[in-house]
Amino acid sequence: MALLGAGAIGLWAYSTRSFTAPGDKPDENRFTKVVLAEKLNEPLEMAILPDERVLFIERHGQVQLYSPVTKQVKTIATIPVSTKYKDVEGHETEAEDGLLGINIDPNFEKNHWVYLYYSPAGSESKNSLTRYELRGDELVLSSKKVLLDVPVQREQCCHTGGSIDWDRDGNLYLSTGDNTSPRATLYAPIDERPGRGPWDAQKSSGNTNDLRGKILRIHPEADGTYTIPEGNLFPKGTERTRPEIYTMGHRNPYRISVDRHTGAVYWGDVGPDAGEDSVGVGPTAEDEYNQARKPGNFGWPYFVGDNKAYYDKDFTTGKGGTKFDPAHPINESPNNTGLRDLPPAQPALISYPAAESKKFPIMGSGGRSAMAGPTYYKDDFKNAKRPFPDYYNGKVFLYEWMRDMIMAVSCDDKGGMTSMERFLPNMGFSHPIDMAFGPNGDLYVLEYGTSWFLKNDDSRLVRIEFNAGNRKPSVQVAASTKAGAVPLKVALSSEGTKDFDGDVLTYQWKIVNRTGAQPMILNEPNPTFTFQKPGQYKAILTVTDAKGLKDTREVDIVAGNQPPQVALNVTNGNKSFYFPGQSIAYQVNVTDKEDGSLASGRILPKQVMVRATYQDDANAQAASVSGTGHKFSEAAYLGAGQTLMEKSDCKACHFTDKKSVGPAFIEVAKRYKSDANAVASLSNKIIKGGGGVWGDAIMTAHPQITQPDASEIVKYILTLADKKVTAPLLPTKGTYTPGKDDKGNLVLQASYKDRGANGLPAQLTEQAIVLRNPLVALGQSNSQSKGITLFKMGTQPYPLVIVMGSDTYVKFDQLDLTGIRSMEFAVAAPKAQLNAMGGRIEVRIDSPTGQLLGQTGDIPVNESKDPAAMFTPNMVKAAIIPITGQHDLYFVFKNEKAGKAPLFVPATVQFSN
Repeated sequence: MALLGAGAIGLWAYSTRSFTAPGDKPDENRFTKVVLAEKLNEPLEMAILPDERVLFIERHGQVQLYSPVTKQVKTIATIPVSTKYKDVEGHETEAEDGLLGINIDPNFEKNHWVYLYYSPAGSESKNSLTRYELRGDELVLSSKKVLLDVPVQREQCCHTGGSIDWDRDGNLYLSTGDNTSPRATLYAPIDERPGRGPWDAQKSSGNTNDLRGKILRIHPEADGTYTIPEGNLFPKGTERTRPEIYTMGHRNPYRISVDRHTGAVYWGDVGPDAGEDSVGVGPTAEDEYNQARKPGNFGWPYFVGDNKAYYDKDFTTGKGGTKFDPAHPINESPNNTGLRDLPPAQPALISYPAAESKKFPIMGSGGRSAMAGPTYYKDDFKNAKRPFPDYYNGKVFLYEWMRDMIMAVSCDDKGGMTSMERFLPNMGFSHPIDMAFGPNGDLYVLEYGTSWFLKNDDSRLVRIEFNAGNRKPSVQVAASTKAGAVPLKVALSSEGTKDFDGDVLTYQWKIVNRTGAQPMILNEPNPTFTFQKPGQYKAILTVTDAKGLKDTREVDIVAGNQPPQVALNVTNGNKSFYFPGQSIAYQVNVTDKEDGSLASGRILPKQVMVRATYQDDANAQAASVSGTGHKFSEAAYLGAGQTLMEKSDCKACHFTDKKSVGPAFIEVAKRYKSDANAVASLSNKIIKGGGGVWGDAIMTAHPQITQPDASEIVKYILTLADKKVTAPLLPTKGTYTPGKDDKGNLVLQASYKDRGANGLPAQLTEQAIVLRNPLVALGQSNSQSKGITLFKMGTQPYPLVIVMGSDTYVKFDQLDLTGIRSMEFAVAAPKAQLNAMGGRIEVRIDSPTGQLLGQTGDIPVNESKDPAAMFTPNMVKAAIIPITGQHDLYFVFKNEKAGKAPLFVPATVQFSN
């Protein structure tokens, strides 16, 4: 009962069904993800203060502070940092350097010390571990103490590490990367040729006399110096060693954590890029999760995974030598300043490749970036408001940055792994890059966002809260109609309402007229009510569980004015795509119960608004596929937010540029465009409902919409802030011809606003038909696909599709294929990066094994090892047999010889008639 606190014992006795029993795995719906801040600029690491303020850093030097009181983030300091490196041609390129790590002193409440690890700006190539004082909300820059400098190279480079943590004895642990360019080889970077030090990790990770590629352990002292604790890898005074080294042989231990109960150190080591075993060179690349309960050598650059050995390759001749021996690794590199004979190599706790792992299938497949989070102990949170359940006691939280996964892992007393499972597999994350428990028992997660080196819209600071007790009902409401002439018969529905604890629920509907008349009460889940008098009403449903917890949802109903009916039809050609230069015939019909009809002449054509606009046209610009030089337009993309909005009931109350029951989307965008928290606050309002901002208009709750989907809808709405409807009006019947330079998706819109009736406001009905640009990105599919990995880079609005094996597919729902005669695909098949096997693309309808409409020829494999060229796509074409009507469209990826090996990266498909 310690989990719930003394005050909860009586409630537990009342009903065990309403609580998580100690030791039981909790339902995922007991966890709530609360967005605290978003649109961050490359956040990397954080520290939770005793008062629940959150310190976090952004790579370009900003030290940020989130306050739970103000619910705002402010920049409290900017550290001058270096974020560039020089490539082989001497050009400055974005690097991984910058402000890399942060943590607070174990005695922070007394000394207020904050530790930062960063790449100082200036000509000196080094990374520095520093200490500052935090006074209130001010990081006092004049209090700076430099504890430790790590000399690095800033040419051809990368792999920084930079994570900071502490053990129970007050020892500070700092991770450092191998600081070695991976661009000369996808295997072990052990190039010993003269002048090739930047490509030789034997100078750093394999060097006992170098601080790079290590986890360091020191004991900071009050005067800003440090001492060496007993028990590091090399005793103080050992020749050609650094006593700060606790573990060595790391490539990029980007995030570490120390279990303060057992002393075990956990880290994820981001592995190399080789997509296959190579005789005389080395094994397929793997990422690693590691555990150290004592000092050790973890093998890089001689071994990977569970001590899979590389060969001692001669980079002068290109020939492979003998395999390195994990029991007796030897560093004979001319770049080595340390010992020749190294400690034995330790195998990884968990290791996995890009393809599916047979040993650890839970890891799935795709890109790799292993990272380690905290270990949870219930005894650390005895007085916390929301401690995690006993089920997670002693489990370490490991996470995958690329795959957006969190795992809960248990180990025995000797450090052996006993269990591994997904944590919150249905909760979406956008590249989690740091995790920490706060004093209240909540798990904080810092999300970097989908694209590298960018300020991502989906970069967030979030808090995961656990509810151990009774959960209030999840309420859903619906009405068979929301407006009409009287008498108006409406079937009200609570379908979908549920109680996660299995409690018996009571239902109460309250029909409220805005005039203040006595409300009508209906005590049943799904009543039918007839509105006899004109007016504006609310049907409010309150659902109460057996413990008295309740929740409310409502729906607006207007009785006395029938909304007009607007029918917009395309009368020729394809109903899914437009083709530049080819005319589209359309016709609009309007009828209204009170006003008459367009056909009768009582409604005039000039009263019907018909326009043709292009979605995203104002912002359309060329976007590069992975920097390869092959360009394709943003016209390939249909925005996820607008797609989700079109599928919802948003347009029942809102229009893009006109006020309806609620404000116009453009007005919402203008009001909130400068609000940094707009996505979080408006998403919450979509889900939970609200009011008071736009007069007496009430936002109906939409609990069926998930937080990620609500965020996408809000992001789309905010793009309308500067949008102006300048398209000329069109006749109610005619043709429209898209121009050859038109971009985006063509939106034909027709609307009619009636004259009102019975003193009620006018009703406006709008219908829109969206015709896609014929250039479509495969990554924009919102339907279920199979056997692919999505990867987003740069400013691409949709991710690239990485095909992870044969007989996989991408599906598009209900596309009109009338008149389509060919499809041309832009496809890259990088051998060096993905071990891509090539193959072909089949075009099928209605199922992955449905009718074959056509297929491409063989997609050639790109053998280039140049990162700038390996993703250069080929154009492959498939002739399509004639077919009419709408069908589910499947692009099926084939290579009978590839098995589960990656095939290729299809970027776009061009539909042609």
